[in-house]
Amino acid sequence: MNIPVLIEEKVKKEINDFCKSLPKEPQELYEPMRYMLLLGGKNLRPSLLLLTCKMLGGKINDAVPPAIAIELFHNFTLIHDDVTDNSPLRRGKPTVYKKWNLNVALLSGDALLIKSYQELSKTPAKYLAQIFQLFNEAALKVCEGQQFDMNYEKQIKVTIDDYLKMISMKTAALFSASMGMGAILAGASKSDCNKMKIVGESLGMLFQLKDDMLDVFGESAQTGKQIGGDIIQDKKTFLLLKAFELAKGKTKAEITLLIGNTEISPAEKVQRVKKIYEVLGVEEIANKQMEMYYAKAKKSLASIKTPEKDILLALTGTLLERKK
Repeated sequence: MNIPVLIEEKVKKEINDFCKSLPKEPQELYEPMRYMLLLGGKNLRPSLLLLTCKMLGGKINDAVPPAIAIELFHNFTLIHDDVTDNSPLRRGKPTVYKKWNLNVALLSGDALLIKSYQELSKTPAKYLAQIFQLFNEAALKVCEGQQFDMNYEKQIKVTIDDYLKMISMKTAALFSASMGMGAILAGASKSDCNKMKIVGESLGMLFQLKDDMLDVFGESAQTGKQIGGDIIQDKKTFLLLKAFELAKGKTKAEITLLIGNTEISPAEKVQRVKKIYEVLGVEEIANKQMEMYYAKAKKSLASIKTPEKDILLALTGTLLERKK
């Protein structure tokens, strides 16, 4: 992912230390939390927070508590999302609710949320009010976005604009907050803080669109997820909505028949929908959409005076090419 080694190792160490600090009992509460945090995630959000802080001249140690808080909150959402999505795999391993059970997943997720606020409260006092406000705004947006996502599974008419707004909340809001918080902790100007929030939002949008594509065109061994899970669950992704927009005649009839169809096997459904995507060229269209977000991030970074912004640009480029 091309995160600088110093940042990557710092985040990994802090998460490991957090996991070691968790009590042993009750085991059914704390072990799932450790399990989730140590599954081998990308740690992208806390890394972006620390990287932004360092890039703008701040002290990394000041940024560690909110960075860990962001990662704890993110993993709380993943545990609960896996329940609502009925997902069997996360990062190539059984999801918490599959490994334990539904009640354990809900409670351990709740505990992670509480722990995230405990970590956030360790932020240096002079930044605490701003950090809390930005964190809470993003946290609520994530919940709102998840609800829209669930609504869209049953809602017949969903537009691409609806979808992009939803992922701007569910995914991009936390990226935006991560980089905005990093800028605040560096004592950056209000203008530069806003620019970094725009960069973060653009990265989040790009990241989610890439996730949509990897769900269909990726390899399970690399992504650690069930391939075609979005298709099986009838999720209104950018790919599906673009296919509905472009399809005509028999192709339109077939994709309409496939979505919501429980009479054919999941494997056949995935294969047939994927074929439609390939015929309509929606993968290429999604790539162009991601390149637009890359250009937006690049534009926002252009006027920020720091010699390290090339690191962020390189990272953004790797998000376009990632395989997992």
